[in-house]
Amino acid sequence: MTTTIPLWDHAAPYAAQGHEDEMPHLIPFIQPGSESAVIVCPGGGYGFLADHEGAPIAELLNRAGISAFVLNYRVAPHQHPAPITDGQRAIRYVRAHAEQYGINPAKIAVLGFSAGGHLTATLGTLYDEGQPDHEDLIERQSSRPDRVILCYPVITMESYGHAGSRENLLGSDASAKQIKAFSAEQQVRADAPEAFIWHTSDDQAVPVENSLRYALALGAHGIPYDLHVFEKGSHGLGLAEDNHAVRVWSDLCLTWLKNQGW
Repeated sequence: MTTTIPLWDHAAPYAAQGHEDEMPHLIPFIQPGSESAVIVCPGGGYGFLADHEGAPIAELLNRAGISAFVLNYRVAPHQHPAPITDGQRAIRYVRAHAEQYGINPAKIAVLGFSAGGHLTATLGTLYDEGQPDHEDLIERQSSRPDRVILCYPVITMESYGHAGSRENLLGSDASAKQIKAFSAEQQVRADAPEAFIWHTSDDQAVPVENSLRYALALGAHGIPYDLHVFEKGSHGLGLAEDNHAVRVWSDLCLTWLKNQGW
């Protein structure tokens, strides 16, 4: 039986009406001896969660000696702020329980695909240091990821963005202020985490400009990044096992993590 870790011991905040009993949760893939962890956010346009972008990625990380947690965050009909609240809570949870899992609380990365990449980029730009006096010990933890890994991510809510992700997250009547706030390339801070990013140049669903914009924003702040753009490959490839040119992304990513001390 798969172990699941509910993110709250009470009803999750910001639930959509009629869906108050839905509980976002983590599925742990603990690798004994690992001091680092990666939280995996599957894609699905904020409408569903793609299975092939969850457990198979965690298992890949385990084979590389890295612990992982797959995040089942809330999607439509839940809208903002439910997904980012789930993501921040997941980071806080892993950090609060780092000693239990043998993890260094300063070695917690987030990896996301497509809309899960948007969630990941958002977590890497909209974070806080926690509330030191909160009665919930988890809420005292920082929500800042130490590294982010973006796989054909949705980044912007403006041109080149993904209309379905924007509507599912922000609704059909999103304000200009909301659109800017959730265009991650416009929210990069000077202390944003370093990033590994990959995309394909002919992605028809989420154009490569999303990744390029985020890389440029990081560069403008002097934040290191490792960007890989492959010539051909459809959206939603996951591990890309059937695409000989693109499937090397996982080796490149694991090498990057190793060089980061993961």
